[in-house]
Amino acid sequence: MRPPRRLIHVVSTWVRRQPPKMKAFLAVVIGMAALVLLRAIVHDHDNIFVAAEAVHSIGISVLIYKLMKERTCAGLSLKCQELTAIFLAVRLYCSFVMEFDIHTLLDSATLATTLWVIYTIRFKLRSTYVEDKDSFAIYYLAVPCGILALLIHPSTSHHIANRILWALSVYLEAVSVLPQLRIVEPFTAHYVFALGVARFLSCAHWVLQVIESRGHLLSAMGYGLWPSMVLISEIVQTFILADFCYYYVKSVFGGQIVLRLPSGVV
Repeated sequence: MRPPRRLIHVVSTWVRRQPPKMKAFLAVVIGMAALVLLRAIVHDHDNIFVAAEAVHSIGISVLIYKLMKERTCAGLSLKCQELTAIFLAVRLYCSFVMEFDIHTLLDSATLATTLWVIYTIRFKLRSTYVEDKDSFAIYYLAVPCGILALLIHPSTSHHIANRILWALSVYLEAVSVLPQLRIVEPFTAHYVFALGVARFLSCAHWVLQVIESRGHLLSAMGYGLWPSMVLISEIVQTFILADFCYYYVKSVFGGQIVLRLPSGVV
């Protein structure tokens, strides 16, 4: 096992020494290569989205296991879960009044699980919650997302309030994981990594759908900046988690588990 680990160490050291622009370029190249691979091996791109939902469910299952088995919520961000519950609740409302489908049911299950996690942290395991580490002010995320939703939202025939709420759920989802990245510990590391994989698959699904439809999918979502903002939001959330996933894989292959990201990453 030493040669592979040694190779990974050499590669990771080389990557770490590169300037930010080179790291960003490498991330784009790897992302594009992964998209090409997915397009070649997955014929029905809807299966990619299903896979994203499945990986997300696995991540939540890890959280539930941690809370029930370990009887501790140390390392888990309550604010991240609250942001997740907010965007899921808003998206569910929009789904019910705008486009009810199978994803509405999946979001309902995810919201129910998230609310259970929040209840457990707040009441059952409150004594193990490390509040001083979970210090990210969520209004720094919620307020800009609200302003952005007021300015850029869908141009469909639905009521203006529903369109603004829809945009708000998209923008909040893109940044909802940020509070969790400040307090990553062994069990939550697995959870965040699952979120990263799920987000990449979801982003890949969107990009491939746009490519296959030759841009018609974006046109069907309306005009103006909104279609582009949806795609950008998917990409932003993917890149937010990409750096963590890199350190997670590096740590696992090195026989360790990520406890905290290097300073400056978040």
